[in-house]
Amino acid sequence: MTESNWLDEVKWDEKGLVVAIAQDAVTGRVLMVAYMNRESLQLTAATGIAHYWTRSRQKLWKKGEESGHLQLVKELRLDCDGDVITMQIEQTGGIACHTGRESCFYRVWRDGQWQVTDAVIKDPQAIYHGHSH
Repeated sequence: MTESNWLDEVKWDEKGLVVAIAQDAVTGRVLMVAYMNRESLQLTAATGIAHYWTRSRQKLWKKGEESGHLQLVKELRLDCDGDVITMQIEQTGGIACHTGRESCFYRVWRDGQWQVTDAVIKDPQAIYHGHSH
């Protein structure tokens, strides 16, 4: 199978993006959800390191390029409809979220409001050295 064929099996949206979910390979916890374009998926597969497309900055984003918290991809999966990718990853530093938490999903719906349940592992200021995320 040629390189372009496997990328053609992905059902890219009208902006050329696909949802990508990063899960901890050991615990299965969802750490983050982002988007990939063709180039970032190709780079992820080629390097074994998660690359995304950032919609806010409109550029290719190697997760951890600023923080040092790379995501090492153990497995890539495509769902039945071809429009969602899941990745089993090893999160270096144990921090996936730019807030300094393990997961971007640190708020739980409880008693009629979103409650923060996860502690900050590392202060974002210390991670990013004053860079904006």
